[in-house]
Amino acid sequence: MKNETTHSALDGGDDARMGIVIVGHVDHGKSTVIGRLLYDTGSLPDGKLEQVRKNCERNAKPFELAFLLDALKDEQSQGITIDSARCFFHTKKRPYIVIDAPGHIEFLKNMISGASRAEAALLVIDAKEGVRENSKRHGYLLSFLGIRQVAVLINKMDLVGYDKTVFDRLRSEYGAFLSSIGVVPEAYVPVCARDGDNFTSRSEQMPWYSGRSVLAIIDDFKKESSREKNPLRFPLQDIYKFTEEKDDRRIFAGTVESGSLSIGDEIVFLPSDKSARIRSIERFPHGAGTPVAAGYSTGITLDTEMYLTPGALGYKRGEPPPTAARTFQAKLFWLGRNPMLMDKKYKLKINTNKSSAYLEKIIRVMDASDLTASQTKSQIDRHDVAECIIKTLKPIAFDRFDDVPSCGRFVIVDDYEIVGGGVITAALTNERSYLEEHVALRETQWVRGGIRPKDRSERFMQTPRFLVITGNDGSEHEIARRLEEQLFREKRNVYYLGMKSIMSGLESDQRTGGDRDEMLRRLGELAHILTDAGLIFITTTDRIDDYERELLKTLNEPNEVLFYETIPATDIDVSVGKIIRMLYDKNVLLEYYL
Repeated sequence: MKNETTHSALDGGDDARMGIVIVGHVDHGKSTVIGRLLYDTGSLPDGKLEQVRKNCERNAKPFELAFLLDALKDEQSQGITIDSARCFFHTKKRPYIVIDAPGHIEFLKNMISGASRAEAALLVIDAKEGVRENSKRHGYLLSFLGIRQVAVLINKMDLVGYDKTVFDRLRSEYGAFLSSIGVVPEAYVPVCARDGDNFTSRSEQMPWYSGRSVLAIIDDFKKESSREKNPLRFPLQDIYKFTEEKDDRRIFAGTVESGSLSIGDEIVFLPSDKSARIRSIERFPHGAGTPVAAGYSTGITLDTEMYLTPGALGYKRGEPPPTAARTFQAKLFWLGRNPMLMDKKYKLKINTNKSSAYLEKIIRVMDASDLTASQTKSQIDRHDVAECIIKTLKPIAFDRFDDVPSCGRFVIVDDYEIVGGGVITAALTNERSYLEEHVALRETQWVRGGIRPKDRSERFMQTPRFLVITGNDGSEHEIARRLEEQLFREKRNVYYLGMKSIMSGLESDQRTGGDRDEMLRRLGELAHILTDAGLIFITTTDRIDDYERELLKTLNEPNEVLFYETIPATDIDVSVGKIIRMLYDKNVLLEYYL
């Protein structure tokens, strides 16, 4: 297909808007604040205000601005007009995205997962109810997520008679709390969102307030520098190959999280450390558009054939790289109904990467509502904030949150539910991997019989090995089956077990969409048992990357693993013959001597 020049991704997008999250305790008036912003800036869809007023009259309800947000959400549920988690308004200065956070759980999920990119926040507190538990939790979350631009709105001032002493007391109380967690608000504003007091101009009801209006404060928030100026981060989402019309492209698809991509750039993918130059940038419906900037999804082709898996993180040669490691220190906010336990397996998601992970160490646990800390807890309970060390089963690529926020935040999943989120504060390298620790412990606890490995080898004239036959043309299964038959006829102690059999047996307790890491771990443990018993154990798989090879090698210690990759369009018997010669060359099959 001929490539056609398309518009550059640098010419606009979400980076032009400023993201503002509005948080507050239940019934403190957050929805009314959002409705007021939409109303005062003329950002409501045509006819929406009249529609809501008529609905209120029809149902004998007094009109409230909060109903505007509810009406927009009704449209969202029908897939009309409004994004499912956001609404928009604009001032003379710039456009804004208002990120609706129904509660701290939803807020954290959206922020950590990257679904929302808030650069500033409005914290809403009811003047009559005062500072509540969630007011403190939300404040801590803003600090936790690095949102430093904050304004506090003391709402419903009409309920306390616009009393300055109430405002001063709440500002002092909440200010002391925020100061203790490193949050310094841009301003405290006494407001009545229902009536619009102090939103666009100073209110006559509160002549004692001499500060800026809410909209003036919002316009004074500073826009973060464009992510395009940061080092390239390209998390690989998927690889596409098309077979029709002799299309031999392999398109590596993902979203540019920071930096930019251009044809000719040398890109390195971690944790494999494989590199290639970008041959083309693919965009639908036309071809190359260059460069592609942060925030845009794209596909690229490379000038070198390489095997990559989704979850790899690309960076540009010559720019600061991310870290590839198994262990990191993090700040974690726990949302799960059940506590986070040491050494229990969880699923960690960071960008497009999914990996099995374990809580290795708890450094300190803090209750976000009262800032009480403990260094003796053995688990992380609901709503706790923990400084901890997390270890993944395999190496993953990431950044410190302070360096590249989008590549330094993660979520923890347990039984298909997001139960926690966190930010990475430090990489811990030169740590022994979880697998290495497991194998070392397993070896100390392994109980063997009195038959030595040497005796088994002499009995069957073979050295035990785990043989993995790989390929994607479908021939690997027949090759393995015939190889087993031939070795058996030669009186070798051999056993072939296909991957489907493993998944329907050893993996039967795994739910649909099972964990490949766990499947390979169980396969490695099975191989260790069978090779310890003196067998040549054979299995097949259509794909296996460098990490997975190392995983199987580690789990099968002290015996070795051999890999054989099939060659497409090769006769089955020829392939079997090549494998047998390889087994003789590597002294797996020993010669009989009379």
